[in-house]
Amino acid sequence: MVARVETEDDIAHMRAAGQLAAGVLEMIGEHVTVGATTEELNALCHDYIVNSIDCVPAPLNYSNGPGQVPFPKSICTSVNHVVCHGIPSPKKALKSGDILNIDVTVIKNGFHGDTSKMFCVGKPSVLADRLVRITQECLYRGIQAVRAGATLGDIGYAIQSHAEAHHFSVVREFCGHGIGRVFHDEPQVVHYGRPNSGMRLEEGMTFTIEPMINAGKRHVKMLPDRWTVVTKDHKLSAQWEHTIMVTASGADVLTQRAEESF
Repeated sequence: MVARVETEDDIAHMRAAGQLAAGVLEMIGEHVTVGATTEELNALCHDYIVNSIDCVPAPLNYSNGPGQVPFPKSICTSVNHVVCHGIPSPKKALKSGDILNIDVTVIKNGFHGDTSKMFCVGKPSVLADRLVRITQECLYRGIQAVRAGATLGDIGYAIQSHAEAHHFSVVREFCGHGIGRVFHDEPQVVHYGRPNSGMRLEEGMTFTIEPMINAGKRHVKMLPDRWTVVTKDHKLSAQWEHTIMVTASGADVLTQRAEESF
């Protein structure tokens, strides 16, 4: 079933969940410092989600199918060559030069808000800084391709063409997804493709765009914990994510942060 909002109440709930998720990323930024562990960041986010904004952290104990090990933490923390789904750990202390993706999904009144942001710890390398910046631009170009009547292929092409123009590669095994009352719903929003191909977008559709862009080759592998995904060549990866709603003229970015303008 394709995720979409059906009523004004649905839109209000999706917007509220999106803004609450964005607020988690705004809160945690000052705590992303040299020496902080990813488990400490998880604890801060969990407490904020549960006690300050009265939400449910969707990743905690989430399983995407029979036999899948439930995710053990409230956020995903993906450092350097970790592409996605990094598990917070007390053993992972941040170092100067690290790049970190924090992925947050909250549930409020039955609706999900899903978003992620890259953080640079200390002074990043020239390559890391460029990868983080270009990946954010890929997200924004994907968002700019959204409007009723456009296609999923238009989004993928906008992202892929920008990444490859800068000699980066697009991860193909993971994608954006429909979201609303269900965490992961249809459609699947891949971050590569051809213009005017794939599902045509309609007003009210709600989904995430979350490009994962690698500094090296696109190939990835999953670690034995069955969640953490890393680049096969051990080179850096970056990701940014927003939840959006399709409108007649473009995209309503439901997880927009105060630092952004669309």
